[in-house]
Amino acid sequence: MAKAMTKEELIEAVSKVCDSKKQAADAVNAIIDTITKALTKGEKITLTGFGTFSVSKRAARMGVNPRTGAKIKISARTVPKFKAGKSLKDAVK
Repeated sequence: MAKAMTKEELIEAVSKVCDSKKQAADAVNAIIDTITKALTKGEKITLTGFGTFSVSKRAARMGVNPRTGAKIKISARTVPKFKAGKSLKDAVK
């Protein structure tokens, strides 16, 4: 399994094409904050070639507690979703 890149490692990678690490951190944080705010409002963000961030509604359903086997009700909720774009899919092959 591949190692997961942390936010700090992402900032470090972005800083190689920016003037400073602070500028890279500001850029990464701004992107994350903007995507989060848009999803909170129920908006969709499409980055052509990269992918689409959206929100999806999950219906309430019955589940099973794995420890006791008792049935439990899982409430409805809204969850973030990401669908990779063609260029990203092709790059990862």
